[in-house]
Amino acid sequence: MNLFEYSAGELHKKLLAKECSAVEITESVLERIDACEEKVGAYLTVTGEQAKAAAAKVDAKIAAGEEIHPLAGIPMGIKDNICTKGVTTTCASKMLYNFVPPYNATVMDKLEGVDAVMIGKLNMDEFAMGSSCENSHFKLTHNPRALDRVPGGSSGGSAAAVAAGEAVVTLGSDTGGSIRQPAACCGIIGLKPTYGSVSRYGLVAFASSLDQIGPMGRTVEDVANLYSVICGRDPMDATSARREYPDFAAQISGDVQGMRIGLPKEYFGPGVEEGVRAAVMDSIHTLERKGAKVVELSLPSTDYALSAYYIISSAEASSNLARFDGVKYGYRAEGYTSLTDMYERTRSEGFGDEVKRRIMLGTFVLSSGYYDAYYNRAKLLQKTIAEEFAAAFEQCDIIATPTTPTTAFRLGENVGDPLKMYASDICTVTVNIAGLPAISLPCGMVDGLPAGLQLIGPRFSEGRLFNVSRALEQERGGLCAVAAL
Repeated sequence: MNLFEYSAGELHKKLLAKECSAVEITESVLERIDACEEKVGAYLTVTGEQAKAAAAKVDAKIAAGEEIHPLAGIPMGIKDNICTKGVTTTCASKMLYNFVPPYNATVMDKLEGVDAVMIGKLNMDEFAMGSSCENSHFKLTHNPRALDRVPGGSSGGSAAAVAAGEAVVTLGSDTGGSIRQPAACCGIIGLKPTYGSVSRYGLVAFASSLDQIGPMGRTVEDVANLYSVICGRDPMDATSARREYPDFAAQISGDVQGMRIGLPKEYFGPGVEEGVRAAVMDSIHTLERKGAKVVELSLPSTDYALSAYYIISSAEASSNLARFDGVKYGYRAEGYTSLTDMYERTRSEGFGDEVKRRIMLGTFVLSSGYYDAYYNRAKLLQKTIAEEFAAAFEQCDIIATPTTPTTAFRLGENVGDPLKMYASDICTVTVNIAGLPAISLPCGMVDGLPAGLQLIGPRFSEGRLFNVSRALEQERGGLCAVAAL
């Protein structure tokens, strides 16, 4: 195996045994990027020299006999809506094509604190608005498992890089499924953490009450290790929770004896492909064989969740994106005749169609005369959905659903039908609405394409999700393989 094909856990052992160096690991990943990036298109920026310099510092620590963190020297990619000091952060938008942050997001400071190696910034749907990574201003990202298919979105670059071996682990962000949905499409593991467990400071906001940064990788241990680094209270983020977090990777047992697995009937309806349903149920049967018990549930408000999500998220996007006006930073139109004309031209030229669509929707539902009819009702439904989940967790320990109702669709297939595109998030948006943690795991192949299983837990139950995920990972045989390209 090439070094880029190993998990972070395996590479850490090799570093400790001095079977390889951190620089060699980084060079292996950079060579992989050179070899297949033209096919995949996961990166917007590759920071090769910076990465090798960071890796060399890890090698120096090892040579000096210093202890290193399990993620020290591990090459990782960062979604391009997470601010990185001195490195362009574009949100895959023309509006921020030249924006170089003067500061790090909190998660980046934490990663630098354990000597992780940033290999580059990853492509995404513009401002994280999309489900296929086709809304990027700069390029298309292809699914490494099938190059004619989408990688999912909005963290499509983050998922594709892991699946292709162009990064060992990555960070994405999840507003309505944007970590879990691409993880399912690309056949890897992705965690959407509990809202408030990871600082959003330095994450360019889409919908502030729903956004959450999370890890992606090819083993449960890698995802748990990365989450253990980035979680925690941050005084720079008023929404981050005041609580202590354990070392999640150290607590993974894979024991599911007596675990109650809830199956909500609304997530297994006619919209779910039969092959996906069968793959998900095969994983449920595996958990039953390992001692878990299945509990049938109902979450009746699920049918309205997608509508509520797009009202809430678009309203918040309308507010958050008002700052992009051509005055302070980013793109500014030319040939304007007045301040108002500059605003209009800059926003018309700087934003793509999907971003404009959501800004217009958000502005409408917040406008006088429509606030109560749309936004206020959506917020009331948000409370109802959270209450339904709370009641469900009195009957079960975790909830299992498909991550997506279908496998990855073809590039260009749904571009002209926004409503069909939005429907791909139907299994994931409720988690963000309720502020819960959820993880997506590969659960089989359907006509040669990966299918994903979603496990949802109560707030701050990430450790429980990792345990169940490990049980399934053991049955699957461990590490998710790198795509053959």
